[in-house]
Amino acid sequence: MANLQQRIETKLTAAFAPERLAVINESHLHAGHHPDMTGAGETHMRVRIISSQFNGMSRLARHRAVTELLREELDAGLHALAIEPAAPGESVRW
Repeated sequence: MANLQQRIETKLTAAFAPERLAVINESHLHAGHHPDMTGAGETHMRVRIISSQFNGMSRLARHRAVTELLREELDAGLHALAIEPAAPGESVRW
């Protein structure tokens, strides 16, 4: 079975056919923020995605689209999801 990071990458690739995609596990940065967070798991993820499907969508609509796609993962224990969506040609900080 694929780990959470791989499952997220697979779902995002299938749904958005991204030009560029990075799913980054940042759980280790949050160790100790809560008694259950040791930093060893997959509780905090950052998604950086560029997709033509985001053309004409507001920032909020882009976030909602990604969040809804990953609802199952969020409901199953993904604690935090940072989303950095862009359409091709838009400037990004990464």
